Amino acid sequence: MVRKYDNLCNNNPMKNILVSACLMGENVRYNAEVVEISDAIAKLAERYNIIPVCPEVLGGLNVPREACEIQGMSGSDVIDGDTLVLGNKGTDCSGAFIIGAKKALELARDNDVEFAVLKERSPSCGSTMIYTGEFNGTTKSGEGVCTALLRRHGIRVISENNI
Repeated sequence: MVRKYDNLCNNNPMKNILVSACLMGENVRYNAEVVEISDAIAKLAERYNIIPVCPEVLGGLNVPREACEIQGMSGSDVIDGDTLVLGNKGTDCSGAFIIGAKKALELARDNDVEFAVLKERSPSCGSTMIYTGEFNGTTKSGEGVCTALLRRHGIRVISENNI
């Protein structure tokens, strides 16, 4: 599920960044809806080599899949084993989220990324806001599992809303 875009090649002097694959128009969202590439993301592609990443797919989850939310806490708490990522049908998806976050970290390290632009509110990628874990559409301050792991390893993560 890792695909590098046209501007990425060995002799290209531009720096590498990770970008949530869903923000790149890839069909990876839990509900299989494709999001149009925003002008802000398109402008980033002019300045950086974009490496699209979907931690949930990297972790082995399908498209479509159950909507998932971190239960009452944040991504760091999932990594530490203090809470779970549950699907809306009750499936414990914590392991897939952790595996996907580790694979995203490996991609970031292997490609010496400058930073990551990840999808806000996602239980993997949220950088300032995530859903509450109650599956009622409300959000709270917090970060997703992948964001938490990247930040623990010194990789800057920003929301697509703050480009």
